[in-house]
Amino acid sequence: MTDITAADARKNLSEILNRVAYSKERVVLTRHGTQIAAIVPLEDLDLLTQLHTVVERRDIDDAIAESERGKTITWLDLKRELGL
Repeated sequence: MTDITAADARKNLSEILNRVAYSKERVVLTRHGTQIAAIVPLEDLDLLTQLHTVVERRDIDDAIAESERGKTITWLDLKRELGL
């Protein structure tokens, strides 16, 4: 993974995009030494999207299972627990 300043990325965007698209390099953009964003190959984004979907599905399945076991709380209790 390569860190590049946002200023350098502006100057060399075409080259960076080619490195990411064709060499599958991951580039992290920085500003004042702080990482602020990443440019990644589409395959990485697709994988992250799939993982996100799996985690969401697992959370939904867990919530349904809890409900079926009677492990639910009222809306008022949930608001109280969250300090709302």
